[in-house]
Amino acid sequence: MALKPQSELTENDLKRGLTMVIWDGLASEVVTSLTGGAFLVAMALLLGANNLQIGLLAALPMITNVFQLLSIVLVRRYQNRRAISVLCLTLARIPLAIIGSVVFLRGSGSIDMLIFFLLFHFLFSSVSGLSWNSWMKDMIPEKMLGEYFSRRSRYTQTLNVALSVVLALLLDFIRSRYPAYELTTFAIFFIIAGVVGVTGAYLLSRAPEPQSYLSNARLFTLLKMPLKNQNFRRLLVFNSAWVFALNIATPFFTVFMLQGMGLPLSYIIVLTIISQLSSIMTLRMWGVFSDRYSNKSIIAISAPLYILCILAWTFVGIYSKMYINLGLLALIHIFSGISTAGINLSLTNIGLKLAPKEDAIVYLSVKNIVTSTFSALGPLVGGILADYFSDKTLEIRFEWDSPGFDKVLKLISLHQWNFLFLIGAFLALCALELLSRVKETGEVEKDVVRRIMRTRIKSNMKDAMIIGNLITWNNQLRAIFKLRKKRSTTSASASNGK
Repeated sequence: MALKPQSELTENDLKRGLTMVIWDGLASEVVTSLTGGAFLVAMALLLGANNLQIGLLAALPMITNVFQLLSIVLVRRYQNRRAISVLCLTLARIPLAIIGSVVFLRGSGSIDMLIFFLLFHFLFSSVSGLSWNSWMKDMIPEKMLGEYFSRRSRYTQTLNVALSVVLALLLDFIRSRYPAYELTTFAIFFIIAGVVGVTGAYLLSRAPEPQSYLSNARLFTLLKMPLKNQNFRRLLVFNSAWVFALNIATPFFTVFMLQGMGLPLSYIIVLTIISQLSSIMTLRMWGVFSDRYSNKSIIAISAPLYILCILAWTFVGIYSKMYINLGLLALIHIFSGISTAGINLSLTNIGLKLAPKEDAIVYLSVKNIVTSTFSALGPLVGGILADYFSDKTLEIRFEWDSPGFDKVLKLISLHQWNFLFLIGAFLALCALELLSRVKETGEVEKDVVRRIMRTRIKSNMKDAMIIGNLITWNNQLRAIFKLRKKRSTTSASASNGK
């Protein structure tokens, strides 16, 4: 199959390319659904993984991003991003089939084997991902980036929802009726993922690639170029701090629900689906606002909401009645889906937008390598902290004791994973302060975007007032601290005057 770039894309070429990229996205979602998320954590725990190994599994995709340097070398030499992306994507999916085949044929496996082959899976995925991002930047018109990727995300997440329901029900059935075959079921998932993934790589190969040329300057010189761009450097600082803070906590949500609360896997998948449905319903809105206003404004609105969701995890499990905990989990997943849809879409788009077209692959490579380094440190630090806090608890409770009535109300109950959630929320709030330093072309003040969003939400949702308050809580908190600081300064000045 000819995979040579084209000097010019026709309207039919672009239409075919957009369709094939969506089909590849659907295939990739099948791979992720079968071998990632709660299913990967459940399989790892079944193989005897500890907290540090869970953290390492979560960090692997970020650790291997350093190999994106290889993508730059290959693109410079062959000037063919499509061929590099398709070939590496194929090589990334084969280790999944190998994992499944080994476990299926032997009837057992080890966590070390899982980590070893997933290392190669994520390594080739990283090399493929960078050339894919650069390819998409040139193929898809900038004015439709937000709308197109939000539509693609809606399709893939809808597929994920349907597939997750079937897989969760199947796993719970096997776990209750045929527990000896639980590991074999995971092995079949990996085999199917490998086959579907290779098929997706073939579909991607049918998308056209516009011709582009990467500078022949020395690699080290190229890599220094984005770091000399002050605005891009500020984006790197914010993005790195943000992903580090989140990844201290987020990889352990599933572990907490499985081990800390003892929830069945089907409950966790249902909660995940609730989050995805919330994301699907709001992706179009985020995409439209991203194209019309600015990605930075979307992040400034959705990120505080997600921080509040992480903070809410510290209250999960402290109630004696399970339905209260499940209700809180449902609310957390609803608002997490809404906020992460805007955050992920905007972080991807702002990186593409701030990268100069002629050197996009270099800028994106530096961004991915730098942020991935901090993103990989997050779950590793989280795993170490989880072990450190494993035998420590902190409780704050309200207790009423009288002859006719006794009542104990837990206000805060922190233990092991809950400490991680509190630390992650605090660091994410600190990281968000760095966003104001990033400048984006066509940037609109977030207050303007917020007013427009509130108007639209009020016309469609009865709980607009709640959402409006949630997305401004960090500004209200900051204003309180500034007011207190101003009063303290005024009082001190008055005292000195006396």
